[in-house]
Amino acid sequence: MSVLSRVSPLSAAGDAGRFGGKAAQLASARRAGLPVPDGWALGWDEVEALVRRDRDGPEVEAALRATVAGSGPVAVRSSAVGEDSHDASFAGAHLTVLGLVGGDAVVHGVREVHASAVHPGALAYRDRLAVDGAIRMGVVVQEMVDADMAGVLFTRNPLTGADELVIEASWGLGEAVVSGLVTPDHIRASPDGRILETVIGEKDVAIRLTRDGVARETAVPSDLAGMPCLGHEQVRKLHGLVRACNEVYADTAHDIEFAFVGDTLFLLQRRPITHG
Repeated sequence: MSVLSRVSPLSAAGDAGRFGGKAAQLASARRAGLPVPDGWALGWDEVEALVRRDRDGPEVEAALRATVAGSGPVAVRSSAVGEDSHDASFAGAHLTVLGLVGGDAVVHGVREVHASAVHPGALAYRDRLAVDGAIRMGVVVQEMVDADMAGVLFTRNPLTGADELVIEASWGLGEAVVSGLVTPDHIRASPDGRILETVIGEKDVAIRLTRDGVARETAVPSDLAGMPCLGHEQVRKLHGLVRACNEVYADTAHDIEFAFVGDTLFLLQRRPITHG
């Protein structure tokens, strides 16, 4: 096996039993031409080798360093076996590390993500859902999108179960939304993409990439904080992304993380909506 074959292109990481659920979901999207930022994946066995520094560890680390050499900032995302499945999402339980540049930072990020599998919150989630078996943590290394606005979209109302689109969005990177740093804008739209309700949130802080690629909190100007970050055109594009996901995946219950750079829409993550 060549050194570089230890790291797989994201589009080739379709084996959820090796690369984990997140990588497999994104691989399907990449192969179908959905607007997923490019990236790479490490199977759980490569991650174990790198973290434990066993016989294959130096080769895996060398491959990862060679792969990211010269690239811009990346995100290292958890992709455990069983994660982002119909039965268990692990949303927020495992770590994502943003704005990493260079081999040292990415290798350290992989180790941090691997360690997050045994954080108390992740273990409690496994116990609550009775997830059996050894913890097998793959990772996705994905090109960062320097988002102007970002957020999450559900194709079923997560509170009521209603057949409608529910969108939460804010300025900058979507981490401000998923981490609870801000009260995002809240939009309800009909299944055909027509806006039913918009509630403006308190978006006074954003996470943005600095010139050196680091993700940092920044203050949002007061005149921008109270403005809606998504309009009818962006919601129309999100509805189009939902329709595209309907063609790719086996069900239409999507939990999507998205980002806009100007008018360009990116799909960052997609998982089935779960109740756990």
